Amino acid sequence: MEKLYHAVDYVSMHTYPYHNTHYNPEFWIIEDDDKLSDIEKIDAAMLRAQAFAKKQYDSVAGYMKSIGVDKPIHIGETGWATVSDGFYGDEGSRATDEYKVGRYYQLMRDWTNKEGISCFYFEAFNEPWKDSKNPMGSENHFGLMTVEGVAKYAIWDYVDNGTFKGLSRGGNAITKSFGGDKEALMKTVSVPPIKE
Repeated sequence: MEKLYHAVDYVSMHTYPYHNTHYNPEFWIIEDDDKLSDIEKIDAAMLRAQAFAKKQYDSVAGYMKSIGVDKPIHIGETGWATVSDGFYGDEGSRATDEYKVGRYYQLMRDWTNKEGISCFYFEAFNEPWKDSKNPMGSENHFGLMTVEGVAKYAIWDYVDNGTFKGLSRGGNAITKSFGGDKEALMKTVSVPPIKE
């Protein structure tokens, strides 16, 4: 494996704190703190998700340094789903909704831009064919837009500032999910599980 690190031009890693809200949830589950509002609990959980991604990045960087490799590290994939009827939904880790996607997207962009880290945020549009037998499966819903071109909360600002003016998806103008009503969106947001 070390030979491979020496042979390549750069190293690409994936980081998915979203999946780890189920498989490695220590960072995700919150301490019950009556002093925090629900939104403060959610925002704190999203900061911990970003810290989880940073820790994975730092782990790769540390390993590379330990074997004498000094090459760029690219985040080849990261993302967060907006729908899940499985491990990540309300019956699971409660990680899935558009607000959390928006926070994660912004936190990752802020960090990677500040540090000059190239990052492929997965993905532009939902891919409903990935888990076609389960339309509510999370793998279908990682897009920042729906297949029809509805912009999810993470990129509402781009709709507002005219980034998509004159563009369409399948003949549909790019519009905002929830009709741009943040109050309606927030009614779909769940607080992560509290440590028992």
